[in-house]
Amino acid sequence: MKKISLLLLITSGALLFSSCNKWLDVQPNSQIKASELFKTESGFKEALAGTYTLLTDEALYGKELTYGMMGVLSHEWSTYPTTATGYADDGNYIYTTGTVTQNRIDGIWSKMYEGISNANNILENIDAKNVFTGDNYKIIKGEALALRAFMHFDLLRCFGASYTVNASQPAIPYVTKYTARQTAQLKVGEVAAAILADLLAAKELLKADPVLTGRVVTEGDDNGYLINRQLHLNYYAVEGLLARLYLYMGNFEQAKLSAQAVINSGKFTFSTQKNVIDSVDRCGAPEHLFGLQITNLPQRSINYLSQEGTGIFSLSASQLLTYYESNTDDYRFLYLFKTGTGASADRRYLLKYAAPNSTETYYQNKLAVLKLSEMYYILAECDYHNNQSVLGDINPVRRARGIAAFTTEPTDFRTVMNREYRKEFMGEGQLFYYYKWQNRARIPESDKDLVALKAYIFPLPVSELQAADRASNR
Repeated sequence: MKKISLLLLITSGALLFSSCNKWLDVQPNSQIKASELFKTESGFKEALAGTYTLLTDEALYGKELTYGMMGVLSHEWSTYPTTATGYADDGNYIYTTGTVTQNRIDGIWSKMYEGISNANNILENIDAKNVFTGDNYKIIKGEALALRAFMHFDLLRCFGASYTVNASQPAIPYVTKYTARQTAQLKVGEVAAAILADLLAAKELLKADPVLTGRVVTEGDDNGYLINRQLHLNYYAVEGLLARLYLYMGNFEQAKLSAQAVINSGKFTFSTQKNVIDSVDRCGAPEHLFGLQITNLPQRSINYLSQEGTGIFSLSASQLLTYYESNTDDYRFLYLFKTGTGASADRRYLLKYAAPNSTETYYQNKLAVLKLSEMYYILAECDYHNNQSVLGDINPVRRARGIAAFTTEPTDFRTVMNREYRKEFMGEGQLFYYYKWQNRARIPESDKDLVALKAYIFPLPVSELQAADRASNR
């Protein structure tokens, strides 16, 4: 994706995030540039691409919302950088006294709303323009709606109480306008309803998506614009987000239908074991319902997930063995971690984001945001809730990872699923949200009571509480 200087709110970020302004009450100041950009279809494409690029920032999925802060909060790592990084506070769920941790949380908030503003500017301009060819109007608008929903959803998962614990708790604003007017803070349930509405509208528009229609797209068709659909919020990625959202809301019936729709589509497959063994596919590319392209991802892997880096997240040999239940047949255990050398011989370093042994671009620089295995796990949650067998839900993932399928129903389903999540989503940021969905007080490797500490709810930025007069979300 082209890295562009987004005209919207990105160009004046320093102004927008200062405490003297209300974050969601700042007058947009780029109308002239926006009017120029949105004169052409290519301008809409660039604006959309820029919003995806924003998500790759280290403040978001490029680090903190995957293996960085989220990895520390879920205690996935045995060791992580502590000197001047604030991660020690993160690991103890101390969110309000350390400047670095506060800045990290504020960065998630500000970058996400920056992306939301970009999506809103696309949406406010798209219906007034007759510049689109083929199905591009429907697809670009559908993706912009899906992006707005996706970013609000993860903001809700960070800054809102768990839906099933207290859907009436004040949470975050749901911003649908690119405007100077302050957007009201909504309750958890209200935000979830707004996310659902956007996703359903996006799904309807994305019925024109080639990933659903089967239309073959070549480089000669619109310069190949619709080829790499896994790097966009495509039709099935939206269906997967609906499955995730419905489960979050406790709507097991609809969650199952959406998860089944993704699986039954046959559009996504597990990585072949040969490609994993040969280190051709470290990222699980064919499993991505939605992933991000990060051009310097291998370098970030060196910086943060290797012996050669300086701010390292790693596991001990014994911890890794415990995580994978001493099952050394597991392909993730065998091929997705590197053994340290010398003084670091006991360390194990995650290889998911390292450069693959392949020159094929399909396997390079990709990071999963939503993937196939989660759909199977959502099915398992739904079937367990309905007192049905979960073997057909859990075993496809286990077989794909080279380990034996369960032959009898798990006697302790929740313990099994916590372990499966930890093995499968290592370094991807999903484990913390899974613990939160359970409202689990104690998690492995931590002696803290996360419920008592309100650890599952990030505090709103101080600027929001002071300048925007928000109610406490905790």
